[in-house]
Amino acid sequence: MTLAIEVNAVSKTIKKREIISNVSMKVRAGEIYGFLGPNGAGKTTIMRMMLNLVKPTAGTISMSGEVVDGKSAYLKEIGSIIEYPVFYERLTVEENLVLHCRYMGIEMKDGVDRMLEKVGLKGAKDQLISELSLGMKQRLGIARAIIHQPRILILDEPINGLDPIGIREVRELLLMLKEQGMTILISSHIVSEIESIADTIGVIQEGRLISEVRMEELKEGSRSGYIIGVKDAGTASQILSEVGRVERVNDRTIIVFNSVLSRHELNRLLVVGGVEVERIERKESNLEDYFINLLKEGKRHA
Repeated sequence: MTLAIEVNAVSKTIKKREIISNVSMKVRAGEIYGFLGPNGAGKTTIMRMMLNLVKPTAGTISMSGEVVDGKSAYLKEIGSIIEYPVFYERLTVEENLVLHCRYMGIEMKDGVDRMLEKVGLKGAKDQLISELSLGMKQRLGIARAIIHQPRILILDEPINGLDPIGIREVRELLLMLKEQGMTILISSHIVSEIESIADTIGVIQEGRLISEVRMEELKEGSRSGYIIGVKDAGTASQILSEVGRVERVNDRTIIVFNSVLSRHELNRLLVVGGVEVERIERKESNLEDYFINLLKEGKRHA
């Protein structure tokens, strides 16, 4: 397994307050890593440390095997959007990209037009930045971040301000970039979007990484099951404990996970055992459920 980004026991203290606490995370090369957490959890600070914009108080960060420090040359291989992209307001879309290419020391020629077409802005290349909507600026920010074909792309909430069509287009673009070998670290508050593209997710809360899990493992260990309403949850739990993992919600409700039995077979077992069944409903779990439950558990043990 080749790592594109490795964060090792990183902490950050500001004014005697620890805002990042002993965070370690691994981003595999050529994959999409989804970074989840509520506002203020520390996602942006960690991304800033990866880009050498903020210095960690403790720990190290490596990008493509190179330790991040003031002398690092790795930034030429990184594309990024941190918070909202900023442009020269009195220049056009095209002029902003051309200027960025010159700054990066690359010759694009026809590449600017191709990049604007890729992000859905070809028809806006002559517009001033001041005339663009927030969503258009987000698209231009992505274009600027990838125009030099970086090995690693770091995106902090890249779909802010986009309509549903724009969100879908960005999703398809990121998947295409992954297929081309690019490593992508993306944070978002839209959990469903992370679920649709990520290979690995990391969940951060109050500066602590509380989970890092592969999506394939999450799907294999899905908490899908059946919610069952009964007259006697205690007896029902005993009966069904042999055919699945049972969680007792209250005196009249249980949830059965990982059972190979159908709804009708579960009902029959309970009836034969003398338990009156009121309802059986299928419960489908997803990343959003996992994320919310993690945050609840994190607060409980804080």
